[in-house]
Order: sequence, then structure tokens, then C-alpha cells
Amino acid sequence: MSRSIADAIREATQVLNSAGVPEARREAGSLLSFVLGKDRTFLISNADDAIDEDSLRGFQEIVERRADGEPLQYITGVQDFFGREFRVTPDVLIPRPETELLVEAAIQIAGGRESSPLICDVGAGSGCIALTLLCEIRPARAVAIDKSPAALEVAQLNARNLSVADRTVFTVSDCFDSLDPNQSQFDLVVSNPPYVSAALIAGLQREVRDHEPRIALSPGPDGLSIIRRLLDDTPRFLKAQGHLLVEIGFDQGEAIQRLINEEIWDLVDICPDLQGIPRIVVLQRK
Repeated sequence: MSRSIADAIREATQVLNSAGVPEARREAGSLLSFVLGKDRTFLISNADDAIDEDSLRGFQEIVERRADGEPLQYITGVQDFFGREFRVTPDVLIPRPETELLVEAAIQIAGGRESSPLICDVGAGSGCIALTLLCEIRPARAVAIDKSPAALEVAQLNARNLSVADRTVFTVSDCFDSLDPNQSQFDLVVSNPPYVSAALIAGLQREVRDHEPRIALSPGPDGLSIIRRLLDDTPRFLKAQGHLLVEIGFDQGEAIQRLINEEIWDLVDICPDLQGIPRIVVLQRK
């Protein structure tokens, strides 16, 4: 039996609501837009149009996937970040608005440099941080490192799509392990590291807990272990007066301040997110 666009969205909304999916109607509309290759304006203006059987079947299948908790972004394969479209897969974290704050802070620091800044993105994932900075700071160059080869494949695809691949080097590395400080000296190091402690994993949204890569979410029992490595290891790879910017967890601000070696680092700022939660640590090497 055929369905109109309006009927399909209404039925999908009921399925998603029953599964506890937030903003079920908006999600249903996004999924149908993806299947039909049409924007929301088309869905509204053509609400009474019938959907062909193949499209309806495909729509119902992905509605079930979403009802089971699979994130919308992994179903559609894309996520907007800083006004650009990034490809995402289950091998990478889904870029989030909080991380845009890190990019904004990095632009303020690096954007005014007369010489071309060399940036290192530690745990690059989809590449959203490094590649956005290359788009925003045209003379910049970047090294994107991640311990996951599959994640770097996604980042490389995004770099090609954004036409910045010629200014990016991709390196499989656990933090700085594969880099030589005699050959790699950066003006700016940025990172959205795994910072969720193992004890908090169970309390995450199911979309995050069950579908996003655990290796990119949590460093294990201690949510601060990778941040400690960054604080300890980055100075060997950072030019004098260079900056380190790190995204942190909602409850980690005070703990990280205690970890900072004041003989090495000046704490420039801890920038809050839109909810006033300390989110981006900005450090400068002395």
C-alpha cells in the first residue's frame, strides 16, 4: 500500500517516539529527506505526494535502525561542522558543537600569524578540527594523527572533499609516538582526546555508548590519562610560545588545572561552552 510523504513521516514519528528517540518528527523528516534526496521544503510542499515502494521500504528500514539507537549521522553518513559537511562512519566520533569552540579559539590564536602556522591534530578522527582550520587559515598546514587507520581514511576523504589534502599529512600514531621531535615542531597542537572515564560510559546516551567508537570516547578507567600524555609530551613537539588547545569533560576543569606544570605552561584560558561548562583548555608553552 502506497504512503504519502505526510503519512510516512507520521508513522515514522510514532515508531521513533515509541523507541524514545528525541525530536522524533524532526528525525523522521531528516531520514526521509535522505532517502528521497530532497530537502525539507520539498517534503512540506509535496506532503500529499505518494512515495514509491522502493523508497518507502528503504525509509522504513532506516527508521528501524534509528529506533534501535543508531545515530542519524551514521545512517546518512554526514554531519555539518563549522558550516561544512563532513563524512562520518562508525570509525569516527560524530563532530559536535562543543568542538567548534576549540576551532574558534584556535583561529583566534593562529589566524593572526604572519608565517604559515603548522598545526598538529592529535586524535584527528574525521579530521573536523584540523581540516576546518586549514579551510579557515589558508596559509596553514597540518599533521593529522590518529591511532586508528580506519579513522584516518575518513579524514583523508574529508580532506579531498574540502580541497585541503595537499596541505595535510596523515600519520597513524598513538599520540606522538610515531613522530620525531627533531623533525616535527608545531606552532599549534589541538586535540579532542578521549576523556570519558570508564565508570561514566554506562550513563551515556545509547547512541553514543553503543555506536560511537569506544577508543575515541574513553581512555579507560581514568578519563585524564590521554590529557596527561598531552601535557607531558606536547612540549617536545611545540615551538617556544606555541599553544596547546584541548577539549575536556564537563567535570575536569579543576583536575586539569592541578595537572599543569607551571614551569612549562602558561594557562591562557579555560573557555566555557554555551552552558557555561569549562570546555576548552588553552595553554602556551613558556
